[in-house]
Amino acid sequence: MVSPELIKAAQAGDRDALITLLREIEPHVYKTAFYTLNNEQDAMDASQEALLRIYQKIGTYEERAQFKTWVQRIVTNICIDTFRRNKPSVSIEEHEMVFASGQFVEDEVLATFASKDIVTAIDKLPMQHRTVVVLRYLQDFSYAEIAESLNLPINTVKSYLFRARQQLQVLLQDYQKGGVRG
Repeated sequence: MVSPELIKAAQAGDRDALITLLREIEPHVYKTAFYTLNNEQDAMDASQEALLRIYQKIGTYEERAQFKTWVQRIVTNICIDTFRRNKPSVSIEEHEMVFASGQFVEDEVLATFASKDIVTAIDKLPMQHRTVVVLRYLQDFSYAEIAESLNLPINTVKSYLFRARQQLQVLLQDYQKGGVRG
C-alpha cells in the first residue's frame, strides 16, 4: 500500500510526504467508509474525519502494526460512531446506467440489478458483520489483518464472516434460484 520510507518521512514532519501519504490512502479510506456506511455523504464525512485523524496522529503510529491495519482501525471506528449516531437506513442511491459499447444491454441490466441487490443485502447486515465483509471482500484483508484492524480475536472474525455469509445467502436467495429482482 504505502512505502515505509514515506511513512517515516511523514512522521518526521515532512509536510510533502504527509500530503503524499494522505493522497495515497484516501481512495482506500473512502472505499471502506462507503461500503460500511452505504451513503455517499456519510462516507465523505467519515473519510475526511479519518484523514484528519491520521494527519493528527501519524506521530503515534508504531511499526508493531501494519500501516494499512492502523488506518483501517481509525476508519472503522469513525464509521461505527457515524453508524451509531445516524442509525441504519437503507439509502442506496440510484445511479444512471451507462452501458459499455459492445456489451449486451440485457447483461448490463442484470449485472446492475445484482450489484444493487448485493449492496442492499450487505447494508442489511449487523454493523460488525458488515465491517468484516467490507474488509475481507472489498478491501481484500486477510483474517489476521481484519482481527488487528478491529482489535478482535481471529476466531471472532471468522465467526462474523461465517454468519455474514449465511445471512447474505438468505438475503440473496432469489439469485441462487436463478431469479432476478426488478
